[in-house]
Amino acid sequence: MNHWLTAPVLLPALLAPLMLLFLRRRLMESRVLSVAGCLAQLAFAVLLMNQADTGLIQSYALGGWQAPFGIVLVLDRLSALMLLTTSILALAVVSYAIASGLDRSGWHFHPLFQFQILGLNGAFLTGDIFNLFVFFEVLLIASYGLMLYGGGGARLKAGVQYVVVNLVGSTLFLVAVGLIYGVSGTLNMAHLGQIVAQAPAGDHGLILAGGLLMVAVFGLKAALAPLHFWLPRTYASTAAPMAALFAIMTKVGAYCILRFTTVTFGDMAGPLAWAPAPWLLPAALATMVVGFVGVLGARYLRQMAAFAVVGSMGTLLSTIAMFTPASTAAALYYLPHTTLAVAALFLLTDAIAARRGDYGDNLTPSPPFRQNGLLSVLFLLTAVAVVGLPPLSGFPGKLLILDAVRGDLAGWLIWAAVLGTTVLGLLAFARAGSALFWKSAATPGEISVGQGARPLAQPAAVAGLLLVLAALTVLGGPATAFAERTAEQLYRPGDYIAAVLGAN
Repeated sequence: MNHWLTAPVLLPALLAPLMLLFLRRRLMESRVLSVAGCLAQLAFAVLLMNQADTGLIQSYALGGWQAPFGIVLVLDRLSALMLLTTSILALAVVSYAIASGLDRSGWHFHPLFQFQILGLNGAFLTGDIFNLFVFFEVLLIASYGLMLYGGGGARLKAGVQYVVVNLVGSTLFLVAVGLIYGVSGTLNMAHLGQIVAQAPAGDHGLILAGGLLMVAVFGLKAALAPLHFWLPRTYASTAAPMAALFAIMTKVGAYCILRFTTVTFGDMAGPLAWAPAPWLLPAALATMVVGFVGVLGARYLRQMAAFAVVGSMGTLLSTIAMFTPASTAAALYYLPHTTLAVAALFLLTDAIAARRGDYGDNLTPSPPFRQNGLLSVLFLLTAVAVVGLPPLSGFPGKLLILDAVRGDLAGWLIWAAVLGTTVLGLLAFARAGSALFWKSAATPGEISVGQGARPLAQPAAVAGLLLVLAALTVLGGPATAFAERTAEQLYRPGDYIAAVLGAN
């Protein structure tokens, strides 16, 4: 077995309690260890990406207990892609949190941050539904603490709503797990794929009920309409670096929908093949429209960023909902782009608000503020990325989506939604940029707050994410080819099942 496969789970699982027990009041040492951990995570992610791109699906049986009875971690191209995206985002967010001083707001920031990474990486690697639930709970419990950093009544109120919604989601998750286990006798996804393919007709109703409930829970995590209501207020109320990190949490929902559906309800499932698809596409299209209408109607920059997460998830999920190799490949190119783009927008929002004093992120003109020119350039590039305009990777991402779905009625609906919401996003960001920078330049006076010791550290984190998006554009050919290989692998669930259960 490849022991490197356990590193993305073991490293944060060791760092978090180490910092919690021994470095609780030693901020500098915690910072160094947290950044070092994120750099190591990035190195492991690159290593595992190279291993996964050989086409070999690797399975690691913890404790030597073979699937379907033991806990297994599974590495393929999709999980490797998610690990790499998470590690890049985590490094940018922890760097910004240190530069902005957010980690000074409490003694447990860095342990909670590592627990969050543990939950994310575990969710992407696990091959078992129940352990997926466990990793979900790890990342959610960590997020409960992280979202309250900085305090405030609005943040606490939004946090209570966030906790309640996720408790309901966790309860439904357990109900779905019970239904699936009751009818199949297994929770290993590969084994479940085998059983569903061979299930008698009398079991189809319970299997379908459990599967649809499971996908609905994943839709709640992914902020799929009408289950998106919790996200705008939650993400707009929490600290910007935490909202930037939470951008990957909605992608956990999208990942789980894609993984669970292709393995369990793929072509091998017979009469149950692609059962979630008919209702997923309309919900995704509604999510796209609701998100970008919210972007256009937002009165605060942070609200814009929160609704941009919703809108981008609609774009991503509408492409996934077609469940073809071409559409999935386009979605997998777009997924890291939209994750890093909205994260950059959240970080930039905080940098702008910190320099505007009492004006904060309100979309009303203010006197010129510190680093106005630099932040205006970063805002332009970030807006281009979020909306999906050239020259950054959102533009080829949307072109790939449009090309992959054309040819039938559902495809033309996606075309109309993508093009229409792109116009809405362009209008919204043009209005916001005009208020923040153009009209502000003509407003008398000057705001002189934000005289920190490291004035460029915060914009540097945003610029780093934008450079990754530029690299994704320049390397668009290899990135697209990798996405196509990943999609082809996903639509051969027999390879995944053989890798996990082959020894049995």
